[in-house]
Amino acid sequence: MTNRKPDSMGFESWIDQQIREAMERGEFDDLPGAGKPLPNRNELADELWWVKQKAQSEGLTLPLPPTLALRKEAEEALAAARGARTENQARKIVEEINQKIDQAIRKGLSGPPLNLMPFDVEQIITEWRDNNRG
Repeated sequence: MTNRKPDSMGFESWIDQQIREAMERGEFDDLPGAGKPLPNRNELADELWWVKQKAQSEGLTLPLPPTLALRKEAEEALAAARGARTENQARKIVEEINQKIDQAIRKGLSGPPLNLMPFDVEQIITEWRDNNRG
């Protein structure tokens, strides 16, 4: 615990002295982030910086518009199909995402343009076979 500021000492000088003494005692050594740039230096440019920071620290994701969510799901499905253990599993993954894409094209989704067509199942299966030989 720090002592009270002496009346004869200026406030700034007293603070500087407290910091210097703490540094000499090593109280600032090994702090998290020591020697690294300060994070979120453009916080003032984005009014919702704290919401984004909290979501990131909690491992949360902000909801995407439906078209973007489907694009992301399609990318993940394609990666999952390429990494599937069996050909049947890969085929099933591609067929399921193709059904969702077809439905979205017929009904329409809100958000930016979908710009997504169903995957060529046979082409992906051929790629899967080529990558899983041996």
